Amino acid sequence: MSIPFHQIQAILFDLDGTVVDTDDTATAHLAQRLHPILGDRAKAITRWLLMQIETPGNMFITFLDWLHIDGLIMDLLDRLRRRRTAHAPHFQLIPGVEEMLQTLAPHYKLGLVTTRSRHHIEQFLASVPHLAPLFQVTVGRQDTRRLKPHPSPVQWAAARLAVPLPNCLMVGDTTVDVKAARRAGAWSVGVLCGFGQRQELERAGAHLILDSTADIGQIAG
Repeated sequence: MSIPFHQIQAILFDLDGTVVDTDDTATAHLAQRLHPILGDRAKAITRWLLMQIETPGNMFITFLDWLHIDGLIMDLLDRLRRRRTAHAPHFQLIPGVEEMLQTLAPHYKLGLVTTRSRHHIEQFLASVPHLAPLFQVTVGRQDTRRLKPHPSPVQWAAARLAVPLPNCLMVGDTTVDVKAARRAGAWSVGVLCGFGQRQELERAGAHLILDSTADIGQIAG
């Protein structure tokens, strides 16, 4: 189904693997640790392993959502993570995303919808002060009782932007992003710059699949 971009008023973005290249950062860190064992194959094998983990991980989040305890578990994991490290995480924008956001901002209301905590959202915005004002709404795990793939985060963002859900577009790299958008009644774009694979994004119901988030600027700009 073709997305009617002329009717879209708001574009919502997932954070990890969609706006920031945290997937490659995670791969690099783990590959560095495994290099003494795997040698030059460490990076390729590490990325393959993480891609195999990604889908079961999303399935686990979906299962927690079904049990209505996704928010509780994710809050607990976030507290443990913050106790283990005091330094801010590194946020590396996916190539072309900065220009894409600046192109779209005059024409659409933009937002972030992520399972990350409010603390991490604020750290990300602080790391890109020139882009932070472009996001008119941000939704993290503390903002709604249920997390993606439940539609609540997308619904919450649309309500804050005062935009009807059929006029909203959700962009993400995983099936939980696609399912959250479809369940909310919004349009969905899947991107392949994270860990999501084309086949699973198609099965989840993505209306459009692009190689990179940056490509949206050429279509909707």
